Amino acid sequence: MVQAWWNDIVRWFTSATGQSVFLNAILPVLAILAAAIIATLIARGSIKRLIAQQDREQKASAIATLIASGRRAATWSTLSAAEKDHVDHQISEAEVRIRLLPAAGASLAADWAAHQLASMKTNSVNYSFQADQGLSDLEDGLIAWHAKPSRARKLFAQDLASWKYEAATSPDDLTTKQTAWNANHPVDEQPTTVLPTA
Repeated sequence: MVQAWWNDIVRWFTSATGQSVFLNAILPVLAILAAAIIATLIARGSIKRLIAQQDREQKASAIATLIASGRRAATWSTLSAAEKDHVDHQISEAEVRIRLLPAAGASLAADWAAHQLASMKTNSVNYSFQADQGLSDLEDGLIAWHAKPSRARKLFAQDLASWKYEAATSPDDLTTKQTAWNANHPVDEQPTTVLPTA
């Protein structure tokens, strides 16, 4: 029975009507389907490349903004109040843009950059070399993250962990001030006499 059906199908395809149906209906439909599949694959690849390019451009723009803000933070002590507000606004905006990027370690990079910028602001008052070194570290770290996100992400995590450890082990500012005050003002060690009340 199956062989009879097969023979009927073969006879139909080899007949004039079978050839006509195959060439005029089946073959064009198969060609259209193949073309649609190929076009879909090409469009999908193009869209992926376009999205990746836009992500790279956004990442580069956010990094450039952080580096420009870092240059201003290196001279923080010489800025006017309005300039400081503007730089703080740039830093916070660039930090948010970094956090929103769909890249590996974006949040770590933003935290790391925020810590670097804060230390640069602090060091800009007395230690210009340290502020310049911080700017160099900021530039190198962010450019390395742009080039190889997973590798830089590990370095950022290590730096953040070491800074967290240093902050936990450093003495509290108030404790240091109290100790210094106690050293300058010794307590009298005379016994106090208490008089009984009648």
